[in-house]
Amino acid sequence: MSRRLLATLALALSATLTGCGYNDFQRLDETVKSSWSEVLNQYQRRADLIPNIVNTVKGEAGFEQDTLTKVIEARAKATSIQVTPETLNNPEAFAKFQKAQGELTGALSRLMVVAEQYPNLKANQAFQDLRVQLEGTENRITVARNRYIKSVQDYNVLARQFPTNLTAMIFKYDVKPSFTVENEAAISTPPKVDFGGAAKPAAPAASR
Repeated sequence: MSRRLLATLALALSATLTGCGYNDFQRLDETVKSSWSEVLNQYQRRADLIPNIVNTVKGEAGFEQDTLTKVIEARAKATSIQVTPETLNNPEAFAKFQKAQGELTGALSRLMVVAEQYPNLKANQAFQDLRVQLEGTENRITVARNRYIKSVQDYNVLARQFPTNLTAMIFKYDVKPSFTVENEAAISTPPKVDFGGAAKPAAPAASR
């Protein structure tokens, strides 16, 4: 077979793959994986902050143990979930991961609200620094999640629309799960960590 014929066939194959969306699937799949990695990185960043936050709060006499316990348990649950590349193609596993992260967000939010009642914590520079780091991390989580949602949306549109849906069926490019409405508010809204708000701090009761 001549080189000219091989070149012609290569061009024809390339045009066919481009026309049926095959190359777009490859590009968007890599975008989804990349944005998902950033989501995981930011969740891990948050998980790494929590032990320091818990240890700092533990130093406050009489702090609500139930609130601390819920944060510790929620972190343990969230970090125990095995996240693999297959998670992106498994709606059930993805929903489990999302729920665990949402529960951790809620537990952290409660911790920060309770912490407002303790003047010593509000005056603790180490706790203030951790608070700022947590706030920044929550914001980065929101940005990373939004990018992932957009990349999944682009991928899923390609997988569902005609004629690229035919390519999806042939090469088994299934739609990917995304963050759902359930727990959306809890996950996407950073915990209340601004101690400069209107809430009036109250010293813990002596009985504690």
